[in-house]
Amino acid sequence: MKPVGFQFAQPDTLAEAMQMLRDVSEDTKIMSGGQSLGPMLNLRLARPEKIISIAGLSELREVDEGEGFIEFGTALRHAEFEDGSLPEPISGMMRHVAKGIAYRAVRNRGTIGGSLCHADPAADWITALTALGATVRMVSAQGDTRDVDMTRFIHGAYRTELNSDELLKSVILPRYSSSAVWGYYKTCRKVGEFADAIASWVADPKKRYSRVVFGATAGAPIVSIPLSRQIAVTGIVPSKEVIKAELERLAPDLDRVKKHLLAVALQRCTKQALNHD
Repeated sequence: MKPVGFQFAQPDTLAEAMQMLRDVSEDTKIMSGGQSLGPMLNLRLARPEKIISIAGLSELREVDEGEGFIEFGTALRHAEFEDGSLPEPISGMMRHVAKGIAYRAVRNRGTIGGSLCHADPAADWITALTALGATVRMVSAQGDTRDVDMTRFIHGAYRTELNSDELLKSVILPRYSSSAVWGYYKTCRKVGEFADAIASWVADPKKRYSRVVFGATAGAPIVSIPLSRQIAVTGIVPSKEVIKAELERLAPDLDRVKKHLLAVALQRCTKQALNHD
């Protein structure tokens, strides 16, 4: 199929893009990599009057490294993380996550910000960045900025904290120490498909940080504080029964197959992090 007709704008600067946002109606879509919006347009699931393309804006492709953080522009592509051309806040994790996103053709075009704004529950960056304690920075058409923790940015499937007059400008990640560990595991029916279940665990004893996150849950990522503490304190992979009981407490509407897949995913990602066979 082909999309319905729409106006297409490609601003040269972020200031120009924000001016366009001030001047247009709500029936406008922001496009970054276009790997999600493109198919939706072709299937006519989305019918915007205007599209503003921001993938080429240099201000959204910057990387700012501070003593305790790294700030990534949201137009950086998955492939750039995969290829190791960008700094890592924790050794190897973002490269590992990026490598598992869809196919290389998608990774060459898709962007980290576009993935977050689309907010597909099965998208890798949503789970990974929640586990890493990321903060997202938004800028409004009026020039105001606000920072929101990833745990509050995703409201549910395809729903975010982002307002219609805002752009996602950057993702800010804390730097982790050399003693930090991480695990990330997802279950897919075949390579390149969206995940049926995702689990991630990140821990840094020097920062006294530990976070367990479940993704691909049909809604916002699920953060488990009890499991985070248990794994950090004991250094032991929790049993499936313990994990399923926690999932039942946090998300009782999940079906038993989903709970089983998530439990297995967490076991495998913690084994990965703890270097267990």
